[in-house]
Amino acid sequence: MTATATTRTLTAQVPVALAEEVDALAEQIERPKQWIIKKALIAYLAREKEKRRLIQEGLDDVDAGRVVSMEQADAWADGLGTQNERPVPRA
Repeated sequence: MTATATTRTLTAQVPVALAEEVDALAEQIERPKQWIIKKALIAYLAREKEKRRLIQEGLDDVDAGRVVSMEQADAWADGLGTQNERPVPRA
């Protein structure tokens, strides 16, 4: 037996052009508009969650002193695409 997820309707105003793109895609892939919007919202929220996680990871590295100097980063970047490429600097 499969449990049915509780749902809630959200309303959002979007530009007409965006709504028309959703309409066209729904017709093209033969899916309901709500399915497309749900998939897009899931993907967006996952990206934002990962972005926040990576930002926090970077802030934690700074707090812990796991950083490279600007000079190290510049020296590495200057060598890219040359015969003097260096390994990525490590903290």
